[in-house]
Amino acid sequence: MEELADLTVSELSQLLRRRELSPVELVTQTLDRIDEQNERRHAFVHVTRERALVEASAAERELAAGAWRGPLHGIPYAAKDLFDVRGEVTGAGTHLLAGNIAANDCSVVSRLSDAGMVLVGKTHTVQFAYGGVGINHDTGTPRNPWRDEPYVPGGSSSGSAVAVAAGLVPVALGTDTSGSVRVPASLCGVTGLKTTVGRVSRAGVYPLSASLDSVGPLARTVADCALVYQAIQGADAADPSTAGQSVHDVQSTMTDGVAGVRMAFIETMFFDGVDPEVAAAVRAAGDALADLGADVTSIDAPEVDEVMGGADAPFRAWTVAAEACVVNRRFLDGSFDQLDPVIAHRMRQGFELSAVDLLETSDVWRRLRASFAERTAGIDAFLMPSTMLPARPVAEVDASLDTYARFNADYLRNTSIGNRLEWCGLSVPCGFTGDGLPIGLMIQVPAMHEQAAIRIGHAFQQASDWHLRRPS
Repeated sequence: MEELADLTVSELSQLLRRRELSPVELVTQTLDRIDEQNERRHAFVHVTRERALVEASAAERELAAGAWRGPLHGIPYAAKDLFDVRGEVTGAGTHLLAGNIAANDCSVVSRLSDAGMVLVGKTHTVQFAYGGVGINHDTGTPRNPWRDEPYVPGGSSSGSAVAVAAGLVPVALGTDTSGSVRVPASLCGVTGLKTTVGRVSRAGVYPLSASLDSVGPLARTVADCALVYQAIQGADAADPSTAGQSVHDVQSTMTDGVAGVRMAFIETMFFDGVDPEVAAAVRAAGDALADLGADVTSIDAPEVDEVMGGADAPFRAWTVAAEACVVNRRFLDGSFDQLDPVIAHRMRQGFELSAVDLLETSDVWRRLRASFAERTAGIDAFLMPSTMLPARPVAEVDASLDTYARFNADYLRNTSIGNRLEWCGLSVPCGFTGDGLPIGLMIQVPAMHEQAAIRIGHAFQQASDWHLRRPS
């Protein structure tokens, strides 16, 4: 079982296609490992055992008959508890949604079913997906597998990152509004792909921010993320943001290397206050990419400082809260005392955002996107730390509302800027601190250029072994 837990999607797929491993065997061992580990890891809120065994049996029959659906056929995966799964509760990290049973699979789960994947369960999330540290005072906090004592896993796709890092599943689905795929990927030492809004359908996914929510996978490797992304992307009539989006091929260019690819460290803000070990590891990753033939330089970008607003316009950080209030107003108005107190108090700030503030923010972000694109027209990708600091003890982060707010802002700072500038990108492991905590390199690229981030990230992983390391 331990050997299977260490294999990537690509490696498992080869075993399944050669029929050296059966889908039923793989899924049964996956379910057994979840049963053994989940009380300790707290990654899964619910295990879909019956469905998983039915899907695995179907995959086994198809493979035996030579009906191979592709590289994901028979592969187990997990989905964050925002994704509708037929007959299961979509809880969004709160007991108040215990009766919210989905009538149908969401679009992404349906597409993975069509690809032959096997859903084994749903993973914990921060309440309403509104938080970057990964703590949930209602349904519980997943345990970062790089420490025996409770350390934050990053949020809000906390359970998905922990499930992959601990070897419970080879891949899991997450969502990213301000960093909720890349932050937990960084803190848990896995790979996370943040897609462009509109590339992947959000239909049937419990929303946080209609303007910023995106869906993306977490896995061991960039190659595995690319396999899942290839299957879930494309237009969906149920999600207007995807209108007109054709499926693009990220597989054919993934192995092209980075010779001549233009990359830049953005020195403005992204490195301010960053833990020295984190900064050193990220800089070393840039050197490694340069050794592979990339043209790596440094630039300033004043748009980055302005996008968050600072002291002159603090309300720009509340836009997500305002959109979240629209979705969750019934709970904020009628069940406030039953909500996670940290989430409820932060989210309620959204009521303070006026329509004028919201429209002004949208206009400012559009202007900054255009200005930044013009300034950096000759650059293919941007390099920076995924998070300012590695994982910290839950007790330290959660000591008070003030400490939570400070750590939450720190963990989300670098990632959230990219969401507002409409970037897509990856977080990939690029090192470890002296006491063994993972460090993430963030590779950000302009909107709709996922293939560029995947190509760069894959080249880096082919030349390094940080992503191969496992927690004990």
